[in-house]
Amino acid sequence: LLSLSPAMTKKRRNTGRNKPAKGRGHVRRVRCETSGALVPKDKAVKRYIVRNIVDASALRDLQESSVIDGYALPKLYRKVYYSISAAIHSRVVRVRSRVARRNRAPPPRFRPKSD
Repeated sequence: LLSLSPAMTKKRRNTGRNKPAKGRGHVRRVRCETSGALVPKDKAVKRYIVRNIVDASALRDLQESSVIDGYALPKLYRKVYYSISAAIHSRVVRVRSRVARRNRAPPPRFRPKSD
């Protein structure tokens, strides 16, 4: 017999994935940066990291000893994937309340003021 109970409540609008409801069967899995777990690519927390190859203290020394004036050192560009549990543990993302979860706007960017 069929039960006429109401549908289960959904915690998230997208059920924790970026996959259409009846669109795609499988999604390629990626490795988590910290735990090494295999995570579906549409579920993983993605961050794009742009860093200098050398740290700030060595950067000044390199610029002073450089032959070419105004030489810009290349940067490291890296796309990093985290599993949800690893991202929460390493504070990449935070747990939000039920009301705050509806806010889909990206968090404000903090950039140092250049005077």
